[in-house]
Amino acid sequence: MSISAAEAMSVHAQADCLVSPEEIQTAYDNMAEAITNELADKTPLVLCVMRGGLIPAGQLLPRLDFPLELDYIHATRYGMSLQGGELEWRVRPATSVAGRQVLIIDDIFDEGHTLQAIYNALIAEGAARVMTATLINKQHNRKVTYRPDVVGVEVEDRFLYGCGMDYQGFFRNLSGIYAIKGH
Repeated sequence: MSISAAEAMSVHAQADCLVSPEEIQTAYDNMAEAITNELADKTPLVLCVMRGGLIPAGQLLPRLDFPLELDYIHATRYGMSLQGGELEWRVRPATSVAGRQVLIIDDIFDEGHTLQAIYNALIAEGAARVMTATLINKQHNRKVTYRPDVVGVEVEDRFLYGCGMDYQGFFRNLSGIYAIKGH
């Protein structure tokens, strides 16, 4: 069940800012440098994981000063829920990944089921290499064995929103990372 914008504003008014907008910009700069070092001469296919990866991709792409192609993928385990469930594939990339260097950009590496499933699917479809970049790595011990290649910031294990992550459909647009009070 969705909440109203007024209810969302009430939650946000009490939230904790865990990562400031300035710290996020530094993280994007560092991520772009790491990605450039690996892929600048590879003409990669960049896949934005919708919807959460839209903001990180929009921030990272202008920082990548080399030829690349862009597409998207949509797979989710959350929907409007606060906890992840079964993986749902909504859209696979329209561009063939066969033989390609692929960069996946997503918002968060929580438990990792979604990113690992996307990685495995792209390898199975013949990608030469799949590199992954997430703005956030949530710190806890419930993760799959797979790990992203590039991470912007480490954040404590709380319910997060901002920079692509939402709270009940709201606040993906915020330029910092926030945590709901008590979660």
